[in-house]
This record gives sequence, structure tokens and C-alpha cells, in this order.
Amino acid sequence: MAVSTQQLAEELQIFGLDCEDALMEKLAELCVLYRQTEEGMVSELIAFCTSTGKVCLTPEILSSFEHEGPHKRTSSTPETPLVKRSVSTRSPHQLLSPSSFSPSATPSQKYSSRTNRGEVVTTFGSVQGVSWSGRGGSGSVSLKVIGDPEPLTSSYKSMFQKLSDIREVLTCKIEELGSELKEHYKIEAFTPLLEPAQEPVILLGQIGCDSNGKLNSKSVILEGDREHSSGTQIPVDLSDLKEYSLFPGQVVIMEGFNTTGRRLAATKLYEGVPLPFYQPTEEDGDFEQTMVLVACGPYTTSDSITYDPLLDLIAIINHDRPDVCILFGPFLDAKHEQVENCRLTSPFEDVFKQCLRTVIEGTRSSSGSHLVFVPSLRDVHHEPVYPQPPFTFSELPREDKKRVQFVSEPCSLSINGVMFGLTSTDLLFHIGAEEICR
Repeated sequence: MAVSTQQLAEELQIFGLDCEDALMEKLAELCVLYRQTEEGMVSELIAFCTSTGKVCLTPEILSSFEHEGPHKRTSSTPETPLVKRSVSTRSPHQLLSPSSFSPSATPSQKYSSRTNRGEVVTTFGSVQGVSWSGRGGSGSVSLKVIGDPEPLTSSYKSMFQKLSDIREVLTCKIEELGSELKEHYKIEAFTPLLEPAQEPVILLGQIGCDSNGKLNSKSVILEGDREHSSGTQIPVDLSDLKEYSLFPGQVVIMEGFNTTGRRLAATKLYEGVPLPFYQPTEEDGDFEQTMVLVACGPYTTSDSITYDPLLDLIAIINHDRPDVCILFGPFLDAKHEQVENCRLTSPFEDVFKQCLRTVIEGTRSSSGSHLVFVPSLRDVHHEPVYPQPPFTFSELPREDKKRVQFVSEPCSLSINGVMFGLTSTDLLFHIGAEEICR
């Protein structure tokens, strides 16, 4: 059997022990001699050191260990000065005991008595013959957060922007999207918004409302870009448009008549063009089929603060062993009755950390799947401003740092060269609530 001295060193490092190269080679020989794995041999060695009261590794201690023989070790003392750090042997149920943060926590009878457990609600695409079992932590997985120009990695001061900076961002957005539209529709030039003309004109701008009320067909204005219109505005008459769909902030190109320079009678609307798909690079390489499991909170039922749904999810992860699990918040829902009425006895952040520990430790040995955590605006302990920075979890065990990733909300995540757009906020719902259409 092949034995890795590097693996032995990593196992020893978990216990805070360093070992000379010569002793490492000796340990590797003992692994082969006694047919032990690296982890098993280190466990035997730590147990020997604990029972004999040794706190460091020397040639003499290793010689005594070899003389006694790992297979002969059966006894130990109550004293355990060497403890394997950051490894839990508790079950997920023990980790996430609801009684520790809510005295009135009782399991949901409705959830426990449900009859549709495991039911496939809907499918999309061709799924015949597809295996829904992944390889867990044993597969090759490449995770990359994509940002433009860079992803959000830490908190920031919201509502501290200067008005001039906000205007600069909005102006650049109009000009960038306008350039894409101009190229797509082969438009030669744009006309300034306030320039009168007897011939049809083509104008670039973003949709706005002429008042503080909700947008309607009579209150639409077009806010021009800086290059052609110096940021001026003009009311828009939509009566001649046969069909349209508009929302505040939408960048559009409109064609129509502006005979007075004070009002545009729109006759044609140039719709937006889709953004280009992400093109994988050579670095992404070729990967085998990858299984990605996605779940979103809340992970409790509405009538209980117990985390039975989360525990069931962990069981699914350990059974199907997906390559990647994307878990959206909220992990402790700000709109839960017991949260709103302040019935929890533990701080919100402590309950959240218990959830993280339960998921991380509950999937460590059984599946080893890569975990991606995405926050929600309803995570009661987290910053409720969109976009949201990633969660912070300083207690993350070192052995889990390679498979656990915290990302922002929203986020673009490349999984083996396939781009996933992640957000727990229903953007289309919010835009649709402000939309007007014919």
C-alpha cells in the first residue's frame, strides 16, 4: 500500500504537532508494516502519547511506540492533553438542538406527517437515464467567483455614495448599453433629446417617471445620456406604440417625432439585446458530468423554529453525494414569528452559526460535497442591503476551508466552466411590480 508522508504531516498538524522528516519516514514504514492508513496511524500515535503523558514527538517516543506496537494499544487514561481540534463527533441532531435557543420549540406536526416526501414536482429537459448521484468530495470541481471588475468580498458603507458618483454610474450604464444597442440594430447616430426636428429621430435614454408616483403610460419620461443629450429629460407619448413593456431605469432606444423639442411621440421601440453567454476558457478544462444541488431557505417551518427540514436536507446530501451544494438563505428568517416576537434565548448570530456547523460537520465525512453559502435579505443577523457581502464565519475548521465557500448576493459562480447566476432576491418580481405594458 502507498503511504503519503505529506498526508501524515497534515494529520499530525491537526493535533498541532510537527515531526522531522526522518521520523515521518519511520511513521510511513510503520503504516506499511501494520497495514494502517495515515489517519489511523496518527490516531494510534496520539492515543499512545496521551496514555503515556507525552506532548511532543522525539525518536525515543517513536521507538517506544514501535516497541509496544500500534496493534497492542488497548488502554488509555482519563487525561487527554492532546485533543484533535475542530473535529466534531456529534450528530447533526445534537448540533442543532432547538431547545438551546428556543424554550418553546416543538416539532411541526404538519411537516412530520406530510405524505409527499421525496415527490418529484417537475422536471425540465431530457432526464431519462441520468444518474442523480454525484461523487461528493472525491470528484474534480473548479469553483470561481466571477466579478466585473471584481466580486464583492466584504461589507461596505451603504447610502454613503456622493450624488455625483451615483450619476456617473447611471450615465455610464446608459452609454454602455446604448453602444450595444446601436451596434446590434446598425444605427448610425443618435439625436439630442431637446433638438426639434421635422423628420423621425432616434433617441437614447433610460425610462423614468415624471413624479414620485408609480409609472404609468402618461408619466413616462426619457432621461438622455451625457454624450448626446447632456442628461436632459423629455416626456414621451406612447399612444402610437402598438406594444411595449417598460420599467423605471430601463435603457431603451426610441424612434419617433420631436417637432417642438419638448415632447417625443414614439413610433418604434428598440428592445434590449441579451447579454452574451460566458465563454469557457482553456483554464476551465474538460470536466465530467457534475451534479449540483440547490436549496433555499428558510430551513424551518413557519409554525416551528426546529430545523427538521435542514436535517432532512443534510440526509439527502449524504445520500446523493452531489459534487456541489448551493445553499441560499435565509438561515434564520427575519419574518419568522418567533424571531419577530423575540422569543429566542440565543443571539441571532449564534443560531446562524449553529446552522453552519450543522451543515458543514454533517456533510464532512459522509459526502464531502463542496458547499456554497449565499445570503438573503431576510437573514436576520446579516446586512439587509442589496447587494449583500458574503457571510463571515471565523470558526470555519481548517480542514473544511477548501470545500466551503461564502459568496455575495448576487453572485456569478463558475462551476467547472458552467456559469451560474445566483441570487435569493426575486428581481423579476420587483421589476414586474413597476412595469407598464401594452
